Amino acid sequence: MAKILLVDDDAQLRKSFQNILRAEGYDVVEAHCGETGVELAEKERPDIAVLDVRLPGMNGLETFKALRALYPDLPVLIMTAYGTTDTAIESTKMGAFDYVMKPFDVPEILSLIEKAIQAAEATANATPMSSETPILLGKSRAMQDVCKKIGRAAPTDATILIRGESGTGKELVAQAIHKHSLRSKAPFQIINCVAIPDTLLESELFGYEKGAFTGASQRKAGKIELANGGTVFLDEIGDMPMSIQAKILRLLQERQVERLGGSQPISVDVRVVAATNKDLEQAVANGEFREDLYYRLNVVSIKLPPIRERSEDIPMLAEHFLSMHASASDMHNPGLTEEALATLQKYSWPGNVRELSNKMHKALIFSRGLPLDREDIIKLVDGAAAAPQSEGDEEDVRAWVSRVLLTEHHEKTFETLADRFGAIVINEALELASWNKTRAAKLLGMSRPTLLSRIEKYGLKDKGR
Repeated sequence: MAKILLVDDDAQLRKSFQNILRAEGYDVVEAHCGETGVELAEKERPDIAVLDVRLPGMNGLETFKALRALYPDLPVLIMTAYGTTDTAIESTKMGAFDYVMKPFDVPEILSLIEKAIQAAEATANATPMSSETPILLGKSRAMQDVCKKIGRAAPTDATILIRGESGTGKELVAQAIHKHSLRSKAPFQIINCVAIPDTLLESELFGYEKGAFTGASQRKAGKIELANGGTVFLDEIGDMPMSIQAKILRLLQERQVERLGGSQPISVDVRVVAATNKDLEQAVANGEFREDLYYRLNVVSIKLPPIRERSEDIPMLAEHFLSMHASASDMHNPGLTEEALATLQKYSWPGNVRELSNKMHKALIFSRGLPLDREDIIKLVDGAAAAPQSEGDEEDVRAWVSRVLLTEHHEKTFETLADRFGAIVINEALELASWNKTRAAKLLGMSRPTLLSRIEKYGLKDKGR
């Protein structure tokens, strides 16, 4: 009879789960906190442990570490009611057999327990690496599966290809991979293959020697060389020119690069993580992407789901973005009503997580300090394609200005309003241009130096990086 250690501070859940497990023929020992769980484990030597993440005293991961110090081959199931994806990544990376969201499906968790007991003879050691700040949010099965893949792949040196529609958060996944890798203390270099003109992309990636071309007055190391020991993230690699694809293939095969104008190869130790929203298989078939490079990149593939396929995560994401923008803008967070959250879940979000973030920013600006309700959200999403000069938008702006004039007036009210509105306009242009400053300047009809000075004046930063 297999023995299960159950650690959870919810007495009712412990009792119910204990009855279910005993009915299945398991011997169960249970504890309400991590410290007691570890003491019981020393005396009872369980065959498997099932732990809640949030426990009084030692939390679930700390208890996990203590149990694995006692019994390195002990299979552990982590369960939680909270969607903090860093915990999913961390627990998987540490060697947890699996990570289960509450409320769980009873047949599913019984199946996992059976599989864990069958795998108990296999040694499952992993190096714990602490991480405090969540990078990804979502408690949907789809996002938990993504996090499990990150947890298993991050500590290796495998090349990873992240796939998904625009705005799904591929760069955040790349950051999470680096953060949870053995290279986390080393550089993380981002190269957006579509934002940099083809003529500059090669020198940006590989660097150049003095005199390599007109204007090359001194030697410059490329981003790959600067990332030595760390991670290179090649965003939108599906748009990379074929000539540069050949050099990336050499990097993956030989771990070498060569500066423009140089004659000596330079050895580099970098991990490559790439991302694309394109169908690379079709691009290979069309002769637009090298087949050999595709196979070199596609060692581990992580597919990010569009937000419409994980609508249960939308309320959590909306509240997070509203709080984030309120904090960044030093504004009051009005919050969202239950009706507003339900309405957000019904929208398809073609721009994915990026669109949701931008919409929450806009909603905050025009909230008038009141909680966002169903009507606010309907207006927000139904007006997505409306012209910015529409009467409704102008009324919103007028209402906002009136509120400021009546509640925040002071000697420099006009300058303050002008700066706040200017910051919104500049930030919106940067978001639309994916923070490509040259394109944003064109959208605004201003020179790039003027745009740079406004960015500095308003203290604007790309929140996705």
